[in-house]
Amino acid sequence: MLPIVNIAAYQFVSLSDLDRLRPELLAICQEQGLRGTILLSPEGINLFLAGSREGIDAFLQHVRGIPGLEGLPVKESYSEKIPFNRMLVKIKAEIIAFGVAGIEPGHYTSRRISPHDLKQWLDEGRPVTLLDTRNRFEVRTGTFQNAIEIQVDDFRHFPEAVEQLPEELKQQPVVTFCTGGIRCEKAAPFLERAGFQDVYQLDGGILKYFEECGGAHYNGDCFVFDQRVALNPELKQCDWAQCYACQSVLSVEEQQSPLYRPGLSCPNCYESTEAAQQKLLAKRLTTWREVVNPLPGSQSYENIRPINIPLRLDGCELLAALEALKTHVTRTAWEEIIRDGRLTCRGEVVQPGRIVRAGEQLEHHVPGTTEPDVSVDLSFLYEDQWLVVVHKPAPLPMHPCGRFHRNTLTELLNLVYAPAKLRPAHRLDADTSGVVVLSRSREIARLVQPQFEKGQVRKRYLARVHGCPPNAQFECHHPLQATPGELGVRLPDETGVAASTRFQVIGTFSDQTTLLDVEPLTGRTNQIRAHLWHLGFPIQGDPIYLPDGQIGRSQALPLTAAPMCLHAETLELTHPMTQQRVTFQGKRPSWAEIS
Repeated sequence: MLPIVNIAAYQFVSLSDLDRLRPELLAICQEQGLRGTILLSPEGINLFLAGSREGIDAFLQHVRGIPGLEGLPVKESYSEKIPFNRMLVKIKAEIIAFGVAGIEPGHYTSRRISPHDLKQWLDEGRPVTLLDTRNRFEVRTGTFQNAIEIQVDDFRHFPEAVEQLPEELKQQPVVTFCTGGIRCEKAAPFLERAGFQDVYQLDGGILKYFEECGGAHYNGDCFVFDQRVALNPELKQCDWAQCYACQSVLSVEEQQSPLYRPGLSCPNCYESTEAAQQKLLAKRLTTWREVVNPLPGSQSYENIRPINIPLRLDGCELLAALEALKTHVTRTAWEEIIRDGRLTCRGEVVQPGRIVRAGEQLEHHVPGTTEPDVSVDLSFLYEDQWLVVVHKPAPLPMHPCGRFHRNTLTELLNLVYAPAKLRPAHRLDADTSGVVVLSRSREIARLVQPQFEKGQVRKRYLARVHGCPPNAQFECHHPLQATPGELGVRLPDETGVAASTRFQVIGTFSDQTTLLDVEPLTGRTNQIRAHLWHLGFPIQGDPIYLPDGQIGRSQALPLTAAPMCLHAETLELTHPMTQQRVTFQGKRPSWAEIS
C-alpha cells in the first residue's frame, strides 16, 4: 500500500457560519499535516486532500461531526507523495462554478445510475448516450467508448454546448459523467430543464467507476486536478504531464519534445509563451540599462551601513562590541567615527562608552562614499510571478558588503523591480559569473531556499584552471574550514566540514590551462575554488587561491582585471509552484570557448 491517502469528496447541503467553519477546518488540516483544497459555500462542500491514513481519518471524523455532513461520501486513492503544495480553505459562491440560477443540487438532482448498472447496460448493448461534461483538455487523457464530448474549456460554458446537441437526443436515455460526479449534479438537472426526457448521472463519476468496474468500456485514463495529472483504471498514477503555462495535457511523446520545458511551456504554447517571455525580459533589460547608467554607487553619496548587535554582545561597552563584530575597521578609526558623530542609533548620535543592547541597530554614516565600478553586462533569463532568473556578470557582488552597497546585484535589481524586493535563493562570489535565481516574495523564498540547503539543486560550473589534470574525471572530498578566515577564505581542513566536488575535463588550451565541467555535490562557500587549489589546479584569475599553494590578499578583482575563470553555467531545481524540475542556463563566457 502506498503511504499517502488521497481523498475527493463533495456534498450539496445548506451550510452557514462559513467564516467560523473556514479557520476550524484549516486548523484541523494543518494539525494533521494535510494538504489540498477545501471549498465552502452556502450550497455545500467540495474537497481534495492528501496525507497520512491517520491524518485523513482524523479529518473525516471531525468534518462528519458538522451538521449536514454526517454521511459525507469519500473516494480514495493512494500515492507515494502528497500531490499538493499547500493547504487552502476557501469560501466561494458555489462549490462548482456554474452560474445558472435555479439549479440547486441540495434540493433536486437527476436520477443516479451506479457504476455496476452502467457497465451492465453497456455490456448488454442497450441504447444509451454517454455525455462527457468535462473540459476539452481533460478528455484528452481518456473517456468512455463512443461518448459525446461537449467541447468546452470551462464548465460555465456547458449551457451553450447543450444548445448544440442533436435534438433527437432529448428522447433517448442520456447518462452524464465527469471525474467525481460533482459537475453532473448540475449538468443533469440542466439537461432536464432543456427538455431532455430520460437523464441519469453516473454516481461517483469516472473514479468511482474505475474503483468498482475497472476500465471496461473506457479508453485511456482519467485526468485529476493535482500533480498526479491522471490515474489509470487501477487508480494508479500514469505517465501524463500537464503544461503549467497553457494547461495542455501532454503524452509521453510530447514530453520528449525539445519544445517541452517543464514548468515553463510545451509544444502547444511554446511560440506564444516564448514570445511573451522575450518581450518581458527585453523590457526588464531596458530598465536595467537605465538603472546602471550611471551606476548609483559610483556617484558620491552618504553610505549608511547598519550594524546589528547580537545577543552575545548584550551589555558590552560600545568599542568592545565593535571590535568583537570584526567590522574590518580599527579601534582608532572607530574612536574617530564616534567623535565625529557618524555613528547613530534610532536617529541619535551614539556617545563614547555607551552600553549596547541586543537587538539594537547602529548606523555608521560614511559621507563622500564612492564605490568601485562593476560589470553591468547582466542578462535576464526567465521571469514569472514567483521567480526571476538572471545571468550575473563579474565582477559584481551579490549583496551590500565591504566597499559595495549600491553597486550590488540585489540593490540594482530592486531598482528594476521597485517597489518589490527580490530575495536571492543562493549566492555567487563577486568574481564568479553565471545563473542566479531570486524569489519574488518571502513565501516563495521559504520554498526555494531549503532546496539549496538540502542539496536538492543541481549546479554545474565551468572552470578554467592552471595545469592539466592527469585524469579525465576526478573528485575531491576534502573537508573545508567550518568558519572563514581572513578575507572570508576557507582552506582545506581535516577537522572541518564535509565538502565534495566532481570534475570532468572538457578540453585543454595551448597555454597549459584546462577547461573543466564542475559539479559541486555540497554547497560550501568557496568550495570549488578551495578544492581545485588543494588539488594543485587553481582557477585562472582567482585573486585569493593562487598557484603554488599561495594565498592572495585581494578580496575582489577590479573591473579592468582579467576575469576569474569560474562560471555557473546551469542550475536545476524544483519550481516552487509547479513542482516540476526546471533548468536554467546562462551564456558561456569567451574564456571557456575552445577553438
